Amino acid sequence: MIMKKTIKKFSLSSCFINFGLIFLLVFALFPIVWTIYTSFRVEMDIIKNPTGLNFSELNFNAYREVWTGTDFPVLIKNSLITSFLTMVMSLTLGTLAGYSLSRSDFRAKETVLLVYLLVRVIPGVLLLIPIFLLMQKFNLLDTHIGLALAYTTFTLPAAVWLMKGFFDGLPIDLENAARVDGCSRMGALWRVVLPLVLPGIAATATLVAIEAWNDVLFALMITSSTDARTWPVGMKLLIGEFQLPWGQLTATAVLSLIPVVIGFSFAGRRMVAGLTAGGVKE
Repeated sequence: MIMKKTIKKFSLSSCFINFGLIFLLVFALFPIVWTIYTSFRVEMDIIKNPTGLNFSELNFNAYREVWTGTDFPVLIKNSLITSFLTMVMSLTLGTLAGYSLSRSDFRAKETVLLVYLLVRVIPGVLLLIPIFLLMQKFNLLDTHIGLALAYTTFTLPAAVWLMKGFFDGLPIDLENAARVDGCSRMGALWRVVLPLVLPGIAATATLVAIEAWNDVLFALMITSSTDARTWPVGMKLLIGEFQLPWGQLTATAVLSLIPVVIGFSFAGRRMVAGLTAGGVKE
């Protein structure tokens, strides 16, 4: 009798868990599916019946118009370059700073970490004018490197904190053994420590790249032409005073997801491993 009640209770709880997971999955995927569906619809059909289902007139006109009638291919290239530069700078500086803060012990250590956290907490809009003036002074406006430097100001603190956490999870005895064998501090970092925190590096790099990929505030302020303008700015400029091209907007959104999906397919497993690293300590 007790066994039957236990089985019944377990089955009921499993049903609730499965229902909750299905609900969360539908809740997360429905906007993406609807965006993809809208990108194939006729513009007039979207305006007349925005929430309707009509599969008889689906076409690729919106994608064709975006790819051939706008600067979207150039904007995607600019976003890829800027995101890559931001990822390299933030990851390099964040790895070195995180390792130093993890392994060093000095009086102002907590203060330095707090300063990094405060930089992250400050709203980005408050940094726009100072960063714009600096970029203007050094002739970095409307350049890939200038935009990447601007992105690094708010991605670096997160990279430092993340990398410090990954380094804290590694025993220092491994580095001490390498140094006994003749490695320098940087040699031990390069040959021993970094290979062990590759999942953490992948997780940090992915998060930094996605944050730079999706930003529109700094890109709108610092860029003024297609030389360095990114896809979120181009998507915003599609919206005119008297027009709202839903087909092109949704097609742009779908096309901009493709590089993210491709990148995550390569780094996804390492990213998940890195985010869960250090969660259990022995």
